[in-house]
Amino acid sequence: MPPSPHWSNGSARFRLEWRPSRWLAGALLALSLAAPFAVIASGMPRVVAWPLAVAAWAWGLAGATREWRRPGRRLHWPPPGAVVQWRGPLLFVRGPGLRLSWWPDTLDAPTRRELHRREDRGVAP
Repeated sequence: MPPSPHWSNGSARFRLEWRPSRWLAGALLALSLAAPFAVIASGMPRVVAWPLAVAAWAWGLAGATREWRRPGRRLHWPPPGAVVQWRGPLLFVRGPGLRLSWWPDTLDAPTRRELHRREDRGVAP
């Protein structure tokens, strides 16, 4: 009798890839462009508003750039010691030394369904 094929059970861990979201970087960039206008329109004295507007723009641009340049990661799912939260189509994972979010442009529908299925069966934390 030939050996039985390798069977996979529902609790088997699998690798999940994370990469920076273009949507998130774009949203941060849009906010960095809107922030100076909000500061100037706030009624603040101009001598304070203009430097603050430039600082808000630079801070937002740095945040968008930092998000865009984050290196991709591969995780074993579920991550040990991590808290997993779903907010609509967004997935957030927080844990020791770990703070990641998957947006719809980085997590395809079949993988999202598989993660929900595993969570429903009590496989994910």
